[in-house]
This record gives sequence, C-alpha cells and structure tokens, in this order.
Amino acid sequence: MKLLLATRSPHKAGEVARIMAAAETRFRLATLESESIPYDPAEELLEPFDTFEENAASKAGHFALLSGLPTVADDSGLEVDALGGRPGVRTKRFAPRERYPGLPRDEANNRHLLKRLRGVPTDGRGARYVCVACFLDPGTGETVHFRGEAEGRILTRPRGTGGFGYDPIFLDDQEGLSYAELTAEEKNGRSHRGRAFRALARFLAARGQGTAAGC
Repeated sequence: MKLLLATRSPHKAGEVARIMAAAETRFRLATLESESIPYDPAEELLEPFDTFEENAASKAGHFALLSGLPTVADDSGLEVDALGGRPGVRTKRFAPRERYPGLPRDEANNRHLLKRLRGVPTDGRGARYVCVACFLDPGTGETVHFRGEAEGRILTRPRGTGGFGYDPIFLDDQEGLSYAELTAEEKNGRSHRGRAFRALARFLAARGQGTAAGC
C-alpha cells in the first residue's frame, strides 16, 4: 500500500515517518514531492475552518483528489488555557508578521506567545498540543479522524535545541523537560502527533493494510 502524507513541512514529514516506522507499518509513505505534486498558492487557503477535524479533512480531500491515492493529512495546534484555548487552529500563524519582521515564523510565534503570557504564574500556564490526522480513501470515500493530545505547560523562556514549532517553550511536566530537550524517540512516544498517527497505524493494520499481507 502506498499512503500519501499531505504536508509541505519537512519537519512534520520526518516526524511522521519515524512514528509510523516505529509502529512497524509496512506500507510505503509517499510525499507530495515524491509524487511530483507541485506547490499551488491555493494550498494556503485549505485551512479556513474552526476545528482541527475540518482543516485536516480539507487538506486530505484536496490532495487525495490530485493524487488518487489514499491520503493522510493532519492539522495540529497548541491550546493555551490562559488564552481561552488560543491559538488553536491559528497556531501556525499566531504571531502578526508585521510585529516580528525578519524573524522565522517559529521564533516569532514563540516570542509572541511568551509576551502574551508575561506575568501569568506557573499554575496558570497549562496548555496542550493537539493533532488530528484525517485518513481519506478516494476509492471508497472512507474518511476517518484520529485525535491525539499531549498535556503540558508553557515555559517562561525557550529551552533546548531539538524539535520545531513551539517545542522549546512547551514543558512535558512528567519528564520535566521541554519538547526541544527530549530526544526524537522520547518526543514521538509522548506527543500529540505520535498518539494520532499510532492510532492511524492500528486502524490500517486492522483494515488489512499496512501489514505485509496487505501491501
């Protein structure tokens, strides 16, 4: 079985590949690049919705139609208690670009979030990472969502050099380390994306795909 992973993020693609490999799935994970699907500016309009589920389904449907392949797309984000669950589905574009000219998007987002939480005490900095992966089979029309969540807190300053996104300021309370201080294996074993994609792997195996017999 060939499964298309619908993302332009090399960080996310690498992370998902490692998660699925650790789950001992046997299908071939294809990418937009390996399938020669060129970038289209219209892709920036695929996530207009207010839920992770709707945005993930929008992306999966778009790329399944282009490729004709069973496709998985995810929408992930950070929900911060002190901000009423924001940035949520707007996580990637949280920081106003005009306020942080020249900064990479991840750094701008982290700085903006830390500014918004300035003065908030430790016990008020609860947060969670959320990932919803949507699997869509264009041959049957079957669509299934898999949700993973990981609880933690927002630090007052970045720690660590690994990961990406908000990882340097997202603390795993149980380990006492930021996601950027965890190894890739430790992070994937605990993260929202790891939980969602392991659920997908179990679904594919039960469906008769993703195993040696189902390839």
